Amino acid sequence: MSEGKKIIAENRKARFDYFIDETYECGIELLGTEVKSVKNGSISFPDSFAEIINGEIFVKNFHITEYSYSSIFNHNPDRPKKLLLHREEIKRIARRVEAKGYTLIPIDFYLKNGRVKMTLGVCRGKKQFDKRATIKDRDVQRDIQREFKNGMNS
Repeated sequence: MSEGKKIIAENRKARFDYFIDETYECGIELLGTEVKSVKNGSISFPDSFAEIINGEIFVKNFHITEYSYSSIFNHNPDRPKKLLLHREEIKRIARRVEAKGYTLIPIDFYLKNGRVKMTLGVCRGKKQFDKRATIKDRDVQRDIQREFKNGMNS
């Protein structure tokens, strides 16, 4: 049986702005109304990042909109969310982040067997010329695919 994986949101800008060296799958500690909002796709994380505090990893600037059908016991939309990882993985990530220029960026959010998961990337920032090279490579690949497709049709 295939594993049920449904992508909720993807951070495309992170792939453009950063070199992603490593990725980790991690769970997120959420409240009940937060889970319902995430399943509805009511999230926003354009400039979110993760931070290691006292041996735990928290995601900051990750906005989950309040659930519209809940009562007065709703969640704080901008609270830091704790990530669920193994202790060894957190130590490995902490060693990488201490190196100059590395940061933790959420790559995508998805449902896996009914649970909300996140892909966390250990990333290095790209310079402007790196971004131009990425655009150029993408354009070249598109041209190659177009030529290949036209060659197959004739």
